[in-house]
Amino acid sequence: MSEIRPSAIAIVAHPDDIEFCCAGTLLLLRAAGWDIHYMNVSSGNCGSLSMDAALTRTTRQLESQRAAEILGATWHPSIADDLEIVYSVPLLRQLAAVIRTVRPRIVLTHSPQDYMIDHENTARLAVTAAFSRGMPNFETSPRSPSYDGEVTVYHAMPHGLCDPLLRQPVQPDGFINTASVHDRKRLALAAHASQKEWLDASQGMDSYLLELDATSAKVGAMSGQFQHAEGWRRRSHLGFSATETDPLVEALGSFWVPSS
Repeated sequence: MSEIRPSAIAIVAHPDDIEFCCAGTLLLLRAAGWDIHYMNVSSGNCGSLSMDAALTRTTRQLESQRAAEILGATWHPSIADDLEIVYSVPLLRQLAAVIRTVRPRIVLTHSPQDYMIDHENTARLAVTAAFSRGMPNFETSPRSPSYDGEVTVYHAMPHGLCDPLLRQPVQPDGFINTASVHDRKRLALAAHASQKEWLDASQGMDSYLLELDATSAKVGAMSGQFQHAEGWRRRSHLGFSATETDPLVEALGSFWVPSS
């Protein structure tokens, strides 16, 4: 009888968000023997100045599937469009069905406070979907049976690495050393080729790949030890596990340092 591998899922708002905030951690978990899962809640249909919404949606889906393949992750389809990620029962039922199918031990998602509401609402939906995993009276879409099992939710660093209102730097609980997998993380981001034009025009980025390098290096510098890193904050265990557990550190302890 084969051993059941633990699983982790990244649930983010848009195609390319996984690569910016958590692809390195996913790659290291996969190398440690975990099954990894990749989900963008939104299709990314508004992320173009030259394609209409339908073509953008199709293009970005193909790009995200290719990125998931590069990471060695199972891809899950989007359930909303850009700016339509609202904290609603229909989206919650769909996301809860994904959680019950994957049964993740780890959920990676956005910061609860981030630069745009799509990110914040995705974090809220991911947290509640994980919370509802053991509630048989909460019906999912499609229907999926509830299950008993511990899950731990981790929040990534916000875009810009600061609080959007106070504009103060956000300090994570600790850092994962992603230097050894940075090149593959970069390759996965490059799969989102349609985003170079969009990000250059909409957010002033000279290159989305250079922006990835710079952000990763900034988080690495925050760690005081690593060339490239991703920072994580662990959500309270209440409602998710019987006791405080930290499976990310247990799995990747040799790549982890706490914040000083």
